[in-house]
Amino acid sequence: MPVPPSRPSSLLTILEPHRETDPVCGMSVDPAHASGSLVHAGTTYYFCARSCLIRFRANPEVYLSPDAIRHDCAQSTPAAPGQTYICPMDPEVVQSAPGSCPICGMALEPSQPTFQAGPDPEWMLLSSRLRWAVVLGLPVFVIAMLGMLPSSATMQWLHANMSWLNWIQLLLTTPIVFYCGWPFFERAWKSILSRNPNMFTLIALGVGTAYLYSLLATIIPGQFPTSFHMQAMNTSPEAPVVEPHFAPVVEPYFDSAAVIIMLVLIGQLMELRARQATGEAIRSLLSLTPPKARLWHPSGREEEIALEHVLVGDQLLVRPGETIPVDGFVLEGTSDVDESMMTGESLPVEKHPGCSLLGGTTNGSSPLLFEAQHVGTETMLARIIASVSEAQRTRAPIEQLVNHVSRYFVGTVVLVALAAWAGHSMLGGPEGWQRGLIHAVSVLVIACPCALGLATPMAVTVGMGRGARMGILFRNAEAIETLRAIDTLVIDKTGTLTLGQPELTAIFPETGFDESTVLQWAAAVELGSEHPLSKAIVAGARAKNLTIEMAHEIQTAPGLGIAGQVQGHGIQIGNARFLEQAGLKTDQWQKASSQQQDGQIVIHMAIDQQPAATFLLADQVRPSAAEMLSKLRGQGLRIVMLTGDRRSTAAHLANKLGITEVIAEVLPDEKAAAIAELQQQGRFVAMAGDGINDAPALARANVGIAMGTGTDVAIQSAAVTLVKGDLSGIVRAMELSQATSRTIRQNLILAFGYNAICIPVAALGWITPMWASAAMSLSSVSVILNSLRLRR
Repeated sequence: MPVPPSRPSSLLTILEPHRETDPVCGMSVDPAHASGSLVHAGTTYYFCARSCLIRFRANPEVYLSPDAIRHDCAQSTPAAPGQTYICPMDPEVVQSAPGSCPICGMALEPSQPTFQAGPDPEWMLLSSRLRWAVVLGLPVFVIAMLGMLPSSATMQWLHANMSWLNWIQLLLTTPIVFYCGWPFFERAWKSILSRNPNMFTLIALGVGTAYLYSLLATIIPGQFPTSFHMQAMNTSPEAPVVEPHFAPVVEPYFDSAAVIIMLVLIGQLMELRARQATGEAIRSLLSLTPPKARLWHPSGREEEIALEHVLVGDQLLVRPGETIPVDGFVLEGTSDVDESMMTGESLPVEKHPGCSLLGGTTNGSSPLLFEAQHVGTETMLARIIASVSEAQRTRAPIEQLVNHVSRYFVGTVVLVALAAWAGHSMLGGPEGWQRGLIHAVSVLVIACPCALGLATPMAVTVGMGRGARMGILFRNAEAIETLRAIDTLVIDKTGTLTLGQPELTAIFPETGFDESTVLQWAAAVELGSEHPLSKAIVAGARAKNLTIEMAHEIQTAPGLGIAGQVQGHGIQIGNARFLEQAGLKTDQWQKASSQQQDGQIVIHMAIDQQPAATFLLADQVRPSAAEMLSKLRGQGLRIVMLTGDRRSTAAHLANKLGITEVIAEVLPDEKAAAIAELQQQGRFVAMAGDGINDAPALARANVGIAMGTGTDVAIQSAAVTLVKGDLSGIVRAMELSQATSRTIRQNLILAFGYNAICIPVAALGWITPMWASAAMSLSSVSVILNSLRLRR
């Protein structure tokens, strides 16, 4: 306990205001201007900064002990838990620093999303390595391709100058291998240490063997069998004889090492780009909350504090148009709050004392004082972010299959290469071990998984290009693979099946009133409001070419209605509660009193305290919705509507569209739970939505489909985006998914089939490393050409 202040001993002390000591940092604090206070064990403590209050609240006894150590205010905020990095393919791999997975070799991802976007160091480094690989590797590739030209003069020139050309290739390829390709050797070494051979093990073996063979061929060509000297390769009777008056030269395979590294770097950059797109969704969600909040002190003083300093129980002020920082409940004030991004409710919701508020939603036209109830990771928005982050940490099943097969494939290739070396050494005579080494090199070079690495990304790239031209954007390979297999389509209502904007559908004037007049006068009053219903009434009047003049003495009641003067007449427009407060009973309106039960929104209008008209508004169904749902049902898909809107409104729309399953009045995390429940039933689920409230469900589904007209968070959380917001794009996307998945499997068959045929051929010595390299390139070309068929 702090020592009570001593009695004043001088007139100066008497005149000074009473001060307290901050128990965390020891500073003297004026209670009237303290940044915060806290009652503990019956004693009130005052703090100079919110950071001190946060630290004290976490563990008060530490600071009240006699031997407590005072902390500097700047360091008083408790340190955030250390960031960890997790493997998306093998979640059991968790490290405290960035790196690669020792099992599969993939780059680790942060387990906790952060708002800092900034340049990605990994992207910059890989891009730099690729640029150097292209600049240095292009001359090497050109030199190698000259030997493929059907020109005897070119061949003769190469044979005569190959000795110094080999040294040039060595100088150019060495930095490619040991700088550009160094990360692959690191990952391969980790895979060996962890006894989990993967694709990078094969890459390192192929590149390393090709480089080592070429290095020896350049430095000590005379130690190779004479049959491998370039003079002995000129066997065509029509070609001029090259006299062996120069030192022996052996054909190197530097181009194989350089090209392999370039192809793998391109693949790594494609994967990194997909991961960055995933991060954009998280950063968009994080940006929904303001960096600061307005703390309201009991003395009436307002203070801006950092969002992370908000504590449960704090009283916060949110002004009109501002974003609500944390979850809580209203203490004072009445306002409309736009919760569409969280609940799916298309209209602003009236909030009055006692009503709950959600962080990330937008306040309407009046200030609100509320008490913080959930802060930090406990808010609804934070739970959405965590849900999206966890659900997106996945990879395509076919990619997992390739990595699983490659673990056995690596060992098989190494054993075949060793067997080829041993066999030729025992049976090949005096030069058998040298020939065996060459044939082992052929096995490792021909088995390098370039075609295997291109099989999926090449088909995906072409498929994405075609989809983009059709207005369909696929985010990753998993979406393309799994979309074709879905058997259940879950669709959000607001903004997906509907346009998400209320529209005036009917007007019922009371006896003695004209429809055009009441609409014109109603629009004159509503012209002064930004409420979606007001805009719908104004749009309805303009659609009928009515002249609209601004009303006078406009008064708004948030969440209730609006009033004003038009041509000397008092106009009141609003819901039943608003008109009852004006002394009118809703049963005085004889028309359309039951329409809201059928999904309509009912707005009453009074002129000079007399019932004048009833306006009906509704969220309009997308023109393509009925036709699209009919086609999907014809394909055997199970259709489920999932919405946060009222059950009666959802049921009305479902009946209209022929949807038999409806899940309504659910919060964002409950939407994700509904998706998970369907998946537990063995269903392959696609989710179509457009709002922030749909983000967890979009990420949890096997395939998330976002409307391009929806929020950025929904688009970035979804695996498929329909740019035009046209629901018929779902059918086209499924057809494209089937074609792309079929091409991926064809590519994998080509790649594995190529290895199954060529590895035995190389092991038997029927092919040299040069032709092994050519065959390897041919396999890649076959995969590329097969993928390009998707463009048709």
